Amino acid sequence: MQTPFQKNLMNLAVAGACAMLAMPAYAQQTPADAPANANATAQPEAAPAASNENTVVVSGSRIAARGFSQPTPTTTLSSADLEKAAKPNIFESLIELPALQGSTGRTTNTFSTSSGIQGLSSLSLRGLGTLRTLTLLDGQRVVGANVTGVTDVSQFPQLLVKRVDVVTGGASASYGSDAIGGVVNFITDKKFTGFKSNISGGMTKYHDDKSGTVQAAWGKGFADDRLHVTLSGEFTKQNGIDSPGFGQVGAGGRTWYTNPALQESTKEMQAAGLPRFRSITNAQHIQYAKYGLITNGPLKGTAFGPNGTPYQFQYGSNCVGNFCIGGDRDGSVGAGTNLAMNFKRQVAYTRVSWDLDADNEIYVTGNWAQVSSVFSPNPGAAKQGNLSIRCDNAYLPASVAAGCLSGYPSGVMSVGTANAEFPANISVHPTRTQRRVVIGANGKFGLFGKEWSYDAYAEHGENKTIIDVQDITLNRRYDFAIDAVKDPATGQIVCRSVAARAAGCQPINIFGQVPINLAGWNYIAPSVGPRQHTDSTQNVVSANINGELAQGWAGPISMAFGAEWRREDYSVYGDPYGAGLAAESPYSATYPADPTLSVTGDNWFAGNYHNGKGAFNVKEAYVEFNIPFLKSATWGDANLNIADREEKYSTAGKARAWKLGATWQTPIDGLRLRAVASSDVRAPNLSELYAAMTVTNQAVNNNNGQSIQIQQRNVGNPALKPEEARNNSFGLVLSQPSWARNFNFSVDYYDIKVQNVISSLNPQQEVDLCYGGNQQVCSAVSINGPAGTNYVLAQSFNFASLHTRGVDFEMAYRKNMNAFGLPGTVTLRGLASRMIHSISDPGVPGTIPIEGAGAMTGATPKWKALVSQSWDGLMGGKLGLNLSERWIGAGVFNNEYIECQTNCPLPTAAHPTIYDNHMPGAVYVDFGGNYNFSKQVTAYFKIDNLADRAPVLVPQTNLSLGLNPAVYDSVGRTYRVGVRMNF
Repeated sequence: MQTPFQKNLMNLAVAGACAMLAMPAYAQQTPADAPANANATAQPEAAPAASNENTVVVSGSRIAARGFSQPTPTTTLSSADLEKAAKPNIFESLIELPALQGSTGRTTNTFSTSSGIQGLSSLSLRGLGTLRTLTLLDGQRVVGANVTGVTDVSQFPQLLVKRVDVVTGGASASYGSDAIGGVVNFITDKKFTGFKSNISGGMTKYHDDKSGTVQAAWGKGFADDRLHVTLSGEFTKQNGIDSPGFGQVGAGGRTWYTNPALQESTKEMQAAGLPRFRSITNAQHIQYAKYGLITNGPLKGTAFGPNGTPYQFQYGSNCVGNFCIGGDRDGSVGAGTNLAMNFKRQVAYTRVSWDLDADNEIYVTGNWAQVSSVFSPNPGAAKQGNLSIRCDNAYLPASVAAGCLSGYPSGVMSVGTANAEFPANISVHPTRTQRRVVIGANGKFGLFGKEWSYDAYAEHGENKTIIDVQDITLNRRYDFAIDAVKDPATGQIVCRSVAARAAGCQPINIFGQVPINLAGWNYIAPSVGPRQHTDSTQNVVSANINGELAQGWAGPISMAFGAEWRREDYSVYGDPYGAGLAAESPYSATYPADPTLSVTGDNWFAGNYHNGKGAFNVKEAYVEFNIPFLKSATWGDANLNIADREEKYSTAGKARAWKLGATWQTPIDGLRLRAVASSDVRAPNLSELYAAMTVTNQAVNNNNGQSIQIQQRNVGNPALKPEEARNNSFGLVLSQPSWARNFNFSVDYYDIKVQNVISSLNPQQEVDLCYGGNQQVCSAVSINGPAGTNYVLAQSFNFASLHTRGVDFEMAYRKNMNAFGLPGTVTLRGLASRMIHSISDPGVPGTIPIEGAGAMTGATPKWKALVSQSWDGLMGGKLGLNLSERWIGAGVFNNEYIECQTNCPLPTAAHPTIYDNHMPGAVYVDFGGNYNFSKQVTAYFKIDNLADRAPVLVPQTNLSLGLNPAVYDSVGRTYRVGVRMNF
């Protein structure tokens, strides 16, 4: 419930926004893209002390005021920083910043067919996830690139970016929902004049991931410079790293891949004091071989080779659980995931502005962007000993068929295979297309003898995402096709099922290295595979005003206020084989009716995309004040920064965010202290609210321990409420003291607690909570009806919590080398983040909080640092060199594991035991340089991962690539060269 004070603040914000925008504008425009020098220590040469004539806009605040130093820590990357990084995509530069942890990209989620985030370049601060990081373009929201609402940085116009502000603190009071971890704000050059371009190319040491980038921008003023037009176009292609296919072989000749796995001991071994898990290399899975392996009975260990010839499979040694060490690893599928996706981005952008007078402009921006990627999640389609093969299968060699009849009374034996006979690997093709238009105005006007500035805009954005999957099988058709018999009438091999034959079934042979029957392949893997079509739309109307209210005893009291209305909606449709037969996903010539397939969907091996739609709107208003309260030659200067935002969602109801911060410019030379406390929010997104229903069959236990068969109905939860966070930080900034004029240093401690976290529960957890008296969950549980009618709605609820805290460090120093008789200028810069805790608590009985800090299977190492050294102005100002080091601190496999070699306690689900829990860190060294042929033409080069540091292997309980690209570099040494032109 709002207090009268809160209501007054909101009334003032809304009324003021409407009234002032209706007034004629009279004064000089505030430079909305002025450098964020009040808080960033990244560029000392770009951080002069603010004078009384300057206003400063920083992304951590809506205040633009003379001499304002906002309390929220902000790191800035200038265009010069981004040019030195020399990446094909700005996103790849940003994710190296220590505060950014858990971002997605083209090297992450390459194993996934159905996640929907493949190829999505989205940012995550503090390891809190992309959903809790707000990414803006010129302070404006951008339409989400998938149903979760997260933006795709690859769709931004990047050549025109002047700087990127990374606000490492809660900023919901200033910018609204999602800014729990912070804000990343891309600031473009709105008055660019002239022509500039960038052309670059590169590849890895292994002659793969070849890339090319072409960017160009043009800007010109017309009509006495009142009309300004800017155009830009960008094209980037990165070919990715192809799958090497089957076996213990690294992509492109990389030798570091050694079939890593976590080997699980038996219950007897654990009872004898041995650990449950042990990390091994050269692992061989015992449940399948490249072209088929019998996994049970007297013929166990019989594999199939060329022409289906049976042979004795080589299991290797130390066989425990599902793995042996060594043996025949030809059928291993672990290395078959792409290390990096084949990636293409195309962006076209324009901005047209008209100066109404010297102080005010109106503008229109348009952006079209298309980002597509291609990758293979795995080769073949491994079946781990779960195929039931009858003894009369027509493709079984005669000796094996005879052994089956004599040794298997049931007439059925179990077979596992990697399905290496498939003619192509599964390939996933996501394509995201954005169309975005913004109409806006900004400027200044005079009121009551004071100068006020405003900006207002209306945005319409659309994102269409299409995910196509190729060369993937339909499970039921595969099962029908491999169950082959001889037709007694014709002697030909046919599918056993009469119904399947009537539906077009063609048999296939999975025993041995034999060419697959192409008719059978086309039957089990249709030419058109799973497809998902998603339309996302965002409409925004926003107005912001700021200026000086009055002159206080310690300086001008400043105010910013505004209001925003936003609507977001989405619709997603799958194919009838994956989504199920529905009006949105009907049978067609592309997907003809097949009576042998389930009409409820989920027929594909993977990529079963379902239908759904939903929408919400939000109305919000905010007010922010900067109040100087101390100005003393003895005690220094101090100001108070407060903000409040009230939001009303059509779905989640009311939410409130606030901020209370202060800065103190102490009397100690160059030393400033800052602190901020905030309450931040994240409203449930469209996917969480309206996720399409999927149905699977499961079993749960009631409170009497009786097992009950249910339908697990995975579905969104429209009753979700916003997540609520408390964000506290304090720190010190040492900025260019008299004894070190070119030195800046900051250290900030942060503590973020998020309550009502939206997370999903499994059916058994929901049943247990319901029996425990939770009425909210009981509405999703129905297990006391007749057989066949029981179900559990597997939904997300506001039960979980997150708690993360740590320390950030930032340093920059610049020195003119003339003092040492050397040419040029040296700049040193360092950023580091120490993650103390990253605790996730499911909030469900029977579970425990999980510590993620330093768990190297996650995204939050204890230490992450980026240090750089550059020497510019060599050879008469023509040459510049730069060196940088990326450091990841050592950690553990999992903080909940108990490390032991002997006399281990019995493992539990919460605390398994492991032989060695240590995971090493890594240091990556990058080297680059640039040479100015003239003021207009600059050539540059960059070598990333100069030492070709191999990634640390992160084994899993199944055969996988065994990497964590969210933490470690998985690509290897990469070379790039390019030319920049500016006229």
